[in-house]
Amino acid sequence: MGKSLITGGLGYVGANLAHELVEKGEEVVIFDVVTDASMISDIRNDVQIIRGNLSNWAEVLEAIHSSKVDKIYHLGAMITMPAEANPWAAYNTNANGTYHILEAARLFDVKRIIFPSGIATYSPPLPDVINEDVFQSAPKQMYGITKIFCERMGEYYHQKFGIDFRCVSFPAICGPGRREGLAAYASLMVHEPAKGRHCQLQIDEKGQMPFIYIKDVMRCLTAIAKVDDACLRRRVYSIQGFSLPANEMAATVKKHIPDAQIEFLADANIVRLAADMPKKVDDSRAREDWGWQAEYNWENAVKDFITEIRNNPEKYA
Repeated sequence: MGKSLITGGLGYVGANLAHELVEKGEEVVIFDVVTDASMISDIRNDVQIIRGNLSNWAEVLEAIHSSKVDKIYHLGAMITMPAEANPWAAYNTNANGTYHILEAARLFDVKRIIFPSGIATYSPPLPDVINEDVFQSAPKQMYGITKIFCERMGEYYHQKFGIDFRCVSFPAICGPGRREGLAAYASLMVHEPAKGRHCQLQIDEKGQMPFIYIKDVMRCLTAIAKVDDACLRRRVYSIQGFSLPANEMAATVKKHIPDAQIEFLADANIVRLAADMPKKVDDSRAREDWGWQAEYNWENAVKDFITEIRNNPEKYA
């Protein structure tokens, strides 16, 4: 079934991907700087963990040399808020770290790299719907700046050295266990009421961003990894899930949790950052080239989210 390295494999998306690949019978190696492996505690004996920092060239080199993997899911990165708190570390982790991964893959003949980018690479002025043709002009956060760099470096390594770099540019990710970040409001408005708690959100009622449910993220990453290269007419694909104003999302939650208490506090900084994001994504090229189609709209995501929370009360406190 192959052997995969997941950078950032102890984080939210990485841990979910590790579970997905183990379930599919793949060998999994995790490379991460963090030491908390609680999100993979149930599969800890089924994966190999290599401690290391993406910004350290020697550690990346040794990890890829020793693990002898078939492909790399390069998920490791500092996300928006931590990156703004320490942009110097974010540059070293996100930009230099991706260069280290690409170069190590070239040196040790790892042909395929799957990389997630996102809507943070875009900044105003923007059309209501974005796709791969919309110019990624001057994002205001280090996270978005470094993601653009990584996309272009991946395309360069594909063109120059034949590295099979495949990037999917996601909207904001939501799902059980997602508690931090600019777009956490979509997850919190389900998680807190499902646990019987009052929910206060920093977004305003009309705030709107495109989202994708975590289970569709897993489907997308594993699907793009397997597509015949002849089907791919580009290296970076825009991906869509669903997009609704926050008050309509809350109304859907209340439909399934009638006693849900959801309050919009409208933190000015969060409202501003969300307003700078695209409202919707056109993923027609991914659908045409390799058959991508999200399975979860917001209502289906809410129902599945509630089931996951209530079936796993200890995992999702």
